[in-house]
Amino acid sequence: MKASLDKLSAWLKERKITEVECLISDLTGIARGKISPTNKFLEEKGMRLPESVLLQTVTGDYVEDDIYFDLLDEADIDMFCRPDENAIFLVPWALEPTAMVIHDSFDKQGKPIDLSPRNILKKVLALYHQKGWQPIVAPEMEFYLTKRCNDPDFPLVAPVGRSGRPETGRQSFSIDAANEFDPLFEDMYDWCELQNLNLDTLIHEEGPAQMEINFRHGDALHLADQILVFKRTMREAALKHDVTATFMAKPITDEPGSAMHIHQSVIEVKTGKNIFSADDGSMSELFLHYIGGMQKYIPELLPLFAPNVNSFRRFLPDTSAPVNVEWGVENRTVGLRVPESNPQNRRVENRLAGADANPYLVLAATLLCGYMGMVGNVPPSAPVKGRGYERRNLRLPVTIESALERMEACKDAQQYLGESFMRGYVAVKRTEHENFKRVISSWEREFLLLSV
Repeated sequence: MKASLDKLSAWLKERKITEVECLISDLTGIARGKISPTNKFLEEKGMRLPESVLLQTVTGDYVEDDIYFDLLDEADIDMFCRPDENAIFLVPWALEPTAMVIHDSFDKQGKPIDLSPRNILKKVLALYHQKGWQPIVAPEMEFYLTKRCNDPDFPLVAPVGRSGRPETGRQSFSIDAANEFDPLFEDMYDWCELQNLNLDTLIHEEGPAQMEINFRHGDALHLADQILVFKRTMREAALKHDVTATFMAKPITDEPGSAMHIHQSVIEVKTGKNIFSADDGSMSELFLHYIGGMQKYIPELLPLFAPNVNSFRRFLPDTSAPVNVEWGVENRTVGLRVPESNPQNRRVENRLAGADANPYLVLAATLLCGYMGMVGNVPPSAPVKGRGYERRNLRLPVTIESALERMEACKDAQQYLGESFMRGYVAVKRTEHENFKRVISSWEREFLLLSV
């Protein structure tokens, strides 16, 4: 711990940092924590937070008392959060020299907190480490830029770009449409470079002012940290230019949703060989079982990929999102796409996760599904050739309620993720959904007010 703090201290002093944002991710993916002067941050060697933060919903509410007090200490005690020296980032938009440091959460005995999303990902990565394997992932984050709107009853609309006009029609992969927001993206790239985020390409997606940022492939934990930081950075860059960046899964009616596509492969640590390829260069048995595991378990753990009621709007019929866990080579109409590549770069792309998913939990979930497939020798279905949207054999749950029921009953995943995490996550999402059901929508006012 001392060596870690020495490294952090040197990093902070070298950059003349005066303030540190100490943060963790809650179950919904919100960054929570404290802001501390640098000298106090180094004196305290971390921070304490109420462990109840990890059972907080997106609205700031908490789960019902019977679950709350079953999973947490009745005295609402603190957990102990320690900084990770490998998860420190500048805050380029701050007025004073500021850094954010991602922390890990422990109880007073020093045991990792079961409800911590970062600890959950570490737990899954440890399963791979025990086998002598290392997962490699490459996330792709889709999001919308929208005109700023203070009234949540008003629909979101495309912002005005450099031309002075809002975007219309479909502009997939359009360079000119992306260049409409050049000043914004120049700031975003400058800030991400200062933060050492491993960004790759920027793409204009199908929706109006819908964009995609690709990350370079790498370590899953480090990339989960980067996604958490990138979301904050993208929102701040947008606000600087008087627009909004949103990672909602389906923010605009009748427009494509926003996904987090996750490319994933696994290497053998000793040799550096991709275990998804056999010696002759063909798909290995482990690769096929990995796909089989994803097909079997993604529908069981769907709330980790689609965490909100809005997430399921991506899966409605006649959308551009895949609605099943079919797989195929170079096929974007199925949930699990295998891009053409050489044997060392063989990978599978999970196209089902929403951009609104918690990065730690969605990476943990997709890697765990594949792991359970490999250790359980789960066979995949036959690959799909041609259009896969209408395939109905391997469809996903269609509502958050049914998805939570299936997750709650998934004993195989509970064996690895722990009962406390499974119960706590399901309880948080049920509490959020109960809150959602109390809201009267504009659709109800429009069609029922004077008609029934």
